Amino acid sequence: MSDENKNNLENEVKDSANEFKEGWNQATAGGENKKLIAGLLGILIGGLGIHKFILGYTKEGIIQIVITFITCGVGSLVGLIEGIIYLTKSDEEFYNTYQVGKRPWF
Repeated sequence: MSDENKNNLENEVKDSANEFKEGWNQATAGGENKKLIAGLLGILIGGLGIHKFILGYTKEGIIQIVITFITCGVGSLVGLIEGIIYLTKSDEEFYNTYQVGKRPWF
C-alpha cells in the first residue's frame, strides 16, 4: 500500500469518527436519551421514582418512593402515567417541559 493510499485511508477513518462523534453529541444534547430512559423506567418501575432521579428531580423521586410504600404500591400508578406522558410527547416538547422548564409532576 502506498503512502498516499495510507494517508487517504487515515483521513477517511478520522472523518468517519468525527461524524459519529458529532451525531452522538446532537442526539444526547436534544434530550432524546433522557426521554426514552425516563419514559421506560416510569412505565416499568415507576413506583421507585427512578425516572425522577434520571431527570434530576431528587426531592420528587424520594416523594414518589414514599407514596408508593405508604399506599402499598398503588402510588406506582403515578409513575406509569408519567412514563406514558413522557413517551407521547415530542422530543422538543419533552426537553422544553422537563429538562429546561423543570416541571417535576405530570
